[in-house]
Amino acid sequence: MGMETARAWLAARGFEDRIRTFEVSSATVELAARALGVEPGRIAKTISLYAGESAMLILAAGDAKIDNRKFKDRFGFKARMLSPEDALRFTGHPVGGICPFGLADPLEVYLDESLRRFDTVYPACGTSSSAVALTCQELEQASEAKGWVNVCKLPEQG
Repeated sequence: MGMETARAWLAARGFEDRIRTFEVSSATVELAARALGVEPGRIAKTISLYAGESAMLILAAGDAKIDNRKFKDRFGFKARMLSPEDALRFTGHPVGGICPFGLADPLEVYLDESLRRFDTVYPACGTSSSAVALTCQELEQASEAKGWVNVCKLPEQG
């Protein structure tokens, strides 16, 4: 799956021309920011979490981290990261390329408010050497997000 399903998903929504692929890894926020020449916050990292017997995805700014109290207050359970094997099984994308596009299983997707600071953000595109440039509104549309949440904290918020 990976790039092929993500590309088909984005093409069906008119965003295929925004996909970028790299000769270098973009598997981490730091590597993706370097490959794109942008600040780390602009990388829209996809946080994959257990949600009962399924999973959920939260896209957040690259410099943000889950705030456990905010997450539990919003969703009613503790945030637990998916194992790499479960991430691949639920999303169809390998760790480093996980994105909300062309998922193996239909999952709930949420966008964290930390992204709204930027006009353009860069989520992965199914591989550890890809990204797609989208505005926050385009990301909301392309990801078919259930909505915006405030479950992360920025570095200056401790």
